[in-house]
Amino acid sequence: MAHDTEVLVLGGGSTGCGIARDLATRGLGVTLLERGNLTHGTTGRMHGLLHSGGRYAVSDQASARECIEENRILREIAGHCVEETGGLFVQRPEDPDEYFREKLQGCRECDIPATVLSGAETREIEPYLTNDVERAIQVPDGAVDPFRLCVANAIDAERHGARIETHAEVIDLLREGDDVYGAVVRHESGPGKQAHARPGTTEEITADYVVNATGAWAGQIGAMADLEIAVRPSKGVMTIMNVRQVDTVINRCRPKGDADIIVPHETTAILGTTDDEVSDPDDYPEEQWEVDLLIDTLSELVPILRDARTIRSFWGVRPLYEPPGTGTEDPTDITRDFFLLDHAERDGVDGMTSIVGGKFTTYRLMAEQISDHVCEKLGVRGSCTTAEEPLPGSENLETLLAGMDDFGLRSPIARRSTKRLGSRSEEVLETDEPNPVICACEGVTRAEIRDAISQSGTDLNGVRIRTRASMGNCQGGFCCHAMANELSPEYEEPAVRAALDDLFQERWKGERHALWGEQLSQAMLNYALHATTMNRDRDPAARSSALEGRGEDESETTVAESIDYGAFDAGRGRSTESARERIADGRADAPSRRRDGGADGD
Repeated sequence: MAHDTEVLVLGGGSTGCGIARDLATRGLGVTLLERGNLTHGTTGRMHGLLHSGGRYAVSDQASARECIEENRILREIAGHCVEETGGLFVQRPEDPDEYFREKLQGCRECDIPATVLSGAETREIEPYLTNDVERAIQVPDGAVDPFRLCVANAIDAERHGARIETHAEVIDLLREGDDVYGAVVRHESGPGKQAHARPGTTEEITADYVVNATGAWAGQIGAMADLEIAVRPSKGVMTIMNVRQVDTVINRCRPKGDADIIVPHETTAILGTTDDEVSDPDDYPEEQWEVDLLIDTLSELVPILRDARTIRSFWGVRPLYEPPGTGTEDPTDITRDFFLLDHAERDGVDGMTSIVGGKFTTYRLMAEQISDHVCEKLGVRGSCTTAEEPLPGSENLETLLAGMDDFGLRSPIARRSTKRLGSRSEEVLETDEPNPVICACEGVTRAEIRDAISQSGTDLNGVRIRTRASMGNCQGGFCCHAMANELSPEYEEPAVRAALDDLFQERWKGERHALWGEQLSQAMLNYALHATTMNRDRDPAARSSALEGRGEDESETTVAESIDYGAFDAGRGRSTESARERIADGRADAPSRRRDGGADGD
């Protein structure tokens, strides 16, 4: 029986996109399904650490060895996605000497380069560290852009013939007897390049083989074919600061615990994290105390965090997995290794394999191993090349850096663009048209925005993850509308407005837990700008409301005259109160911290 595709990959995170790329480069026909945008799940909700393996050198040496090996590979094949920050495991007076020695020995046993620095040497590298730092272990940690890396894998998969479907939710698996042979998909994407079917329609996609790479959601997918996959989702919170308080990855050198890492990333620093097991990867509490814990605890390492501005927080869910019967109670004790579950061998059901567990840093290795497995199942001969072939954007970076004068690349904006685009810089930036900056916070130009739109259509969140536009200090307050404007005139006004609403709502979602002091003022400013300039709060002054009950031939002048704009200026309308109400809506707790010396709840 002929199928629609040879391999159907479920999940558009790092592992799924890595699998799609690997299989497509081996010549197989691949279709990838993701219910949201690429990186919608765990991949888009991480702290951006490129592991050296140092964090696991004591507790999980198998994972540590995999991390350092993949760390070296990713620096080579994805140079435009990686910042070589280096990392420090920092010891304070209350941190045990025995654990410091175990960490150092573990790193050396796992072939992780590790150098001991004195307190003075450590503070020379990172002067904002607390004065009582005793010593540190220096390791080759780095920062990685998970969005850019995931998209690069998807682009390369498409170049080799893969079909990448976003906003396509799997609602059932196709199973006949003991054979899984595809999935039922509900399309939810709006108009745009990535839409292959009309929104709201369903489609059956058949395949020779199905790969379940949905991470924390693998159990839910397995249940659609009556397969039990005991994933143990564990949530963690990350908080983004408004500037880089450190330029090196800072780890607390002590046994496991919450709030022990700071990762510099682009223009920001990301604080992490917590580790709490949850029953549902889609439904768990996001609580203010978790954000407070990060800031209070990590301020012990970097005191200026107490007075810094927090621009947003977000939660992610780890896809932890243990073989049945292990019985570990504390999620921090569960291995970060990955597992390939062949359902034919394990459950007697052919046609599907699940891959669970693992780390972002080891996504490529996970993709290689499951691709080897799939090729064996299908009788396909093809070797993996993903450890040697650079991802799109990382080809010939040395040549690119040698020619930085081209296109004015010595300017700060162009340098940022070049870092994001890598070897694609010339292709994207060489234009005869005006190329103004659209997002000032992240230095994103019109050329980059238009290039991303060519890949994402009207999905402005897809544009965001490709460019970082709207991810800076203003969180889209000053650039969301400008990004949406680039969709016109190719797309009609309703689609553009819907895209703008989706982007702005996504930005607002992460700000709700950071509303105190200056950040509360920034959120109020963003709201006021968008409510007053485009009437996006749909207040009573909206023309559509004023037209109710009036004849079609009544002039706009008459409509305008019928609205008491003075009532709003005098505070009798709902605009001012509405802004306060909207800022308050959706917060888990009222902001009571005094980050900048202002009154509580300023």
